Amino acid sequence: MFDTTLSEAVEAFLENFGKALEDGDIERATELFQEESYWRDLVSFTWNIKTLEGKEQVAEMLQRQLAPIRPHSWKLAEGEAPTEEDGIITAWIEFETAVARGYGLLRLKDGKVWTLLTTMAELKGHEEPRGFARPLGAKHGAGKNRESWREEREREEAELGYRSQPYCVIVGGGQGGIGLAARLRQLGVPTIVLEKNDRPGDSWRKRYKSLCLHDPVWYDHLPYLKFPDTWPVFSPKDKIGDWLEFYTKVMELNYWTRSTCKSARYDEAAKEWTVVVDRDGEEVVLRPRHLVLATGMSGKPNIPDFPGKERFRGDQHHSSQHPGPDAYRGKKCVVVGSNNSAHDIAAALWEQDADVTMVQRSPTHVVRSDTLMDLGLGALYSEQAVQNGITTEKADLIFASLPYAILHEFQIPLYEQMKERDKHFYEGLEKAGFMLDWGDDGSGLFMKYLRRGSGYYIDVGASQLIIDGEIKLARGQVTEIVEDGLVLEDGTKLDADLIVYATGYNSMNGWAAELIGQEVADRVGKCWGLGSDTTRDPGPGEGELRNMWRPTQQEALWFHGGNLHQSRHYSHFLALQLKARQEGIPTPVYGLQEVHHLA
Repeated sequence: MFDTTLSEAVEAFLENFGKALEDGDIERATELFQEESYWRDLVSFTWNIKTLEGKEQVAEMLQRQLAPIRPHSWKLAEGEAPTEEDGIITAWIEFETAVARGYGLLRLKDGKVWTLLTTMAELKGHEEPRGFARPLGAKHGAGKNRESWREEREREEAELGYRSQPYCVIVGGGQGGIGLAARLRQLGVPTIVLEKNDRPGDSWRKRYKSLCLHDPVWYDHLPYLKFPDTWPVFSPKDKIGDWLEFYTKVMELNYWTRSTCKSARYDEAAKEWTVVVDRDGEEVVLRPRHLVLATGMSGKPNIPDFPGKERFRGDQHHSSQHPGPDAYRGKKCVVVGSNNSAHDIAAALWEQDADVTMVQRSPTHVVRSDTLMDLGLGALYSEQAVQNGITTEKADLIFASLPYAILHEFQIPLYEQMKERDKHFYEGLEKAGFMLDWGDDGSGLFMKYLRRGSGYYIDVGASQLIIDGEIKLARGQVTEIVEDGLVLEDGTKLDADLIVYATGYNSMNGWAAELIGQEVADRVGKCWGLGSDTTRDPGPGEGELRNMWRPTQQEALWFHGGNLHQSRHYSHFLALQLKARQEGIPTPVYGLQEVHHLA
């Protein structure tokens, strides 16, 4: 039953706020915000992904954007009742602008805004064909020489990129690229996805055979097409690969396999890219208006150049090229690194009776999967959350509504609980010599992921092998590779038949440098990270992830990536930005990111 008092309070606030905006009274509007307040906008007001902190930043944004955006019709979302907890009123809201319909989440403290999330839900006149607008499919009636659905698709596949040009080219056909391509297709934006592998999903199939998703199924759905109710909680890599291949077919994507982007150049005068593609040995030149790099959040493999590598007589490769443990039964194996891939590979080698040593070069944050599921994700992404009426879309918006500037404050207590719950587990790791880390401020895994994209392991069993001494542990920096192993800085020599460099990845803009040129990569600057001024995430604070899913300093160049959750959620907003530009809708961008770091 709705709490009419709460509803009336929120409706009164929305009426005052909406009237102030419609009147152009920015002072009155900003007075409805707390001194410490946060407005996070996903495209609807800023045509950007932008967080505004405090009244002054809100006022500055409204000075620029209020006239062209013309917000109106603020109201409680249909069927949603406000709630109150610890003096905070939380309410789902709807609104409109001149060109779009919006949805958001409002938190009021003492009658004023503490946090406000505004998102663009759809462009007016360019809505997705869903619900009552669902396409008919069948062509009833009679007509001579009509094409069947299959013939239409075959003609489109034959012509796009040759007789007609795509509006958008996406480089990278993993989960990020295909999710965005699916969004763009529903919006009628001609798009080609370029994938170097033979089949969709091969980027997963080709990884080491023990690889599974460490995130639960409720967190990992793709746009439009959720995993079946019987899908396993943690998906094996080959199962994910098959699902992605299936997805590209049923979502009718123009997906070019065995296709490598050789180069890309932007013509400022023509406002188009020249993208040279090797398509299975044939050179094809594409001329899209927009280019999206969806080559993975982590970018290019970081392969250390240790002295003496050329002398090593055994096998050595980066974790991204690791074939699996089968060939190394009974061999001496050294894994350099101590994050997710390092643990997974070490455990799989142990299962094949290899003699495994992990080299830990710096502290690692470890959290047990069951504990993370329960305390970290359970409220939003779990079967219980589904039963409580938290849909994937609603969970994504709740998570997005907490600004990055204060997200760590919510994470720290959770990780304190985890530390206490699994106290004996951590004591065992420390006794084994494993160096533990909870983040510079104790905020744990997700903040580490956002700030630097590395430095953690979600434990699914390998930690116990370290505790028990089944996986041996060495600590320190590698100084030299020798013919039959490697040497650490303290002089310790580790014999090896195999060395796996589980040493992570470089910034995404490394791909921009390779495909487009270093000048453009430097113009765009570093991708990922919040500017938190913590380890590997230098300040100043950005308020958002650098360069992700939003306009960059290079016109018509976009970056798309992240985990399955982020790829699903933010592909919606990137697709709307591209659709608006295709239709010639004005997109006055507020707060284009400044460049402080090049890589």
